[in-house]
Amino acid sequence: MTLSAKREWLVPVGLIMLSAVPVIAGAARTAELTGGATVTPDNARFFASPVPVLVHIVGASLYCLLGAFQFAPGLRRRRPGWHRLAGRVLVPCGLAAALSGLWMTLFYPRPPIDHVLVTPMRLVFGTAMLGCIVLGFAAIRRRDIPRHRAWMARGYAIGLGAGTQVLTHLPWMLLVGQPDGVGRAFLMLAGWVINLAVVEWALRRRPTKPTRSVQRRADAPAGALASH
Repeated sequence: MTLSAKREWLVPVGLIMLSAVPVIAGAARTAELTGGATVTPDNARFFASPVPVLVHIVGASLYCLLGAFQFAPGLRRRRPGWHRLAGRVLVPCGLAAALSGLWMTLFYPRPPIDHVLVTPMRLVFGTAMLGCIVLGFAAIRRRDIPRHRAWMARGYAIGLGAGTQVLTHLPWMLLVGQPDGVGRAFLMLAGWVINLAVVEWALRRRPTKPTRSVQRRADAPAGALASH
């Protein structure tokens, strides 16, 4: 593998590593729910209604892990059908993760560790993730590839918020201890904001190519444009 090919895998590998802690935590929660673990005040809401959390774990895990490979340009070049095939899995997984997350926010009892601010944050970002995926899907149906990529990248950034929240919480835990209250709420907010900021920065660095309709108009003679 050449040096440039190795560099192309830095982003996907980094995204997989960022997903690792939430995915492992989700797997542990799944084992707890399916293995007959003891019901405690911390997990009682999941045992009372396990389907939404299981849908969320499966959908979010597949969305984060499989989605990381969509950021490997070399993979798309070598296997042109990969991106489309993976997208057909990612869209329903992302929608399932967002919708189940919204359901849990609205109908599960709020955990004692969560400040009241966490609820509107989850509703805002869950709705935003849902909207990004829908807009990205609508864009590719119109063959608007730049907007498709941009909206899908934003949706993925929100979905990966739990991974970045591990990093925003870690320094606080090492220096102060387990965060709670307003401090924890803003550490969670930081995870989503950091991801979206990185995506917006990356999108602005990428040179945009004109869509097919724009390119056709650009290539058309002046007289043809004037006739419209």
